[in-house]
Amino acid sequence: MTLLIVEPLEADVMQWLSERHAVHYAPQLAAEPAQLREHLHQTQALILPPSVAVDAALLRAAPRLRVLGRVSAGGENIDLDACRAARVEVIRSLTATASAEAEFVIGALLAMLRRVPVQTSDGMLVGRELGCATIGLIGMTPTARMLAQLLPAFGTRVVGYDPSLHQSDPLWLQWGIEPLSLRELMEQSDGVSVQLAYFQRYRGLIGERVLGFAKPGQVMVSIAHSAVFDDAALATALNEGRLLAAWFDSLEPGSVEPGQPLYGIGALQVTPRLAGTTRESRTRAAWGVARRIDELLAAPPEPAAEFRASAPAVLPEPSAQRRWR
Repeated sequence: MTLLIVEPLEADVMQWLSERHAVHYAPQLAAEPAQLREHLHQTQALILPPSVAVDAALLRAAPRLRVLGRVSAGGENIDLDACRAARVEVIRSLTATASAEAEFVIGALLAMLRRVPVQTSDGMLVGRELGCATIGLIGMTPTARMLAQLLPAFGTRVVGYDPSLHQSDPLWLQWGIEPLSLRELMEQSDGVSVQLAYFQRYRGLIGERVLGFAKPGQVMVSIAHSAVFDDAALATALNEGRLLAAWFDSLEPGSVEPGQPLYGIGALQVTPRLAGTTRESRTRAAWGVARRIDELLAAPPEPAAEFRASAPAVLPEPSAQRRWR
């Protein structure tokens, strides 16, 4: 068996791969870890759903594995260091979901700005228009680039911050985003969109100090890993009204259970990874991952003694995006 597919794929993508490789399709293995590991011994390429974590133990069960693909969003439970050590290429599409996520963010911002009222000088409680708002983007990802293209059509001012991108970088001008410090962004933004790529060093980045700078009446939508936020600080900001409302497209399991800081907060809305999950985005991602896997399997394996580059493989992106990532 050359390719084991555990994540459901489009029928035409599956047929295309089957015409080129020995494919075994077994989505049920996602819920059967012992059976999955038995199937991995002769597998050279693997497509897994986000529900299956990839760690050193799983990789040890796959001594011939060369390529790991993931079509759905979410790569937080892939141990990239273990993949590098095992000489396994990780293939994900970082751009296939950008337009879907941007549409989701805009929809969430429109809903919150209109649905969560603010008080005017004459005492009326009213909604607001996106076209008269300043929107802050935290994290310069492909989704942020799409947002920077779409939001100005409403008349929106777009500002941004990324901890890994200096304010003098020409990428800001190229994307049409005004760079600010994180404090300035929070102080000036009527709405904030967080799509920051997650690294351990960003854990709790948006905590009490940052949220304390929030502009009165601010709303926030996040499609990033929720570990970027400090739960207790977020709960305090929502309960005290520093943030009027927040919409998270995913939270760590148990985050809204009884006894947790975010339990029972009416101003917090949570959806289960809907932002990037559309028919169109899944088709784009599936084809992108399938074609890249086909290319890698067609190439001869690298000699065992040769050191593989440490960065995981990704699908082609704009050159400016690659420069700072």
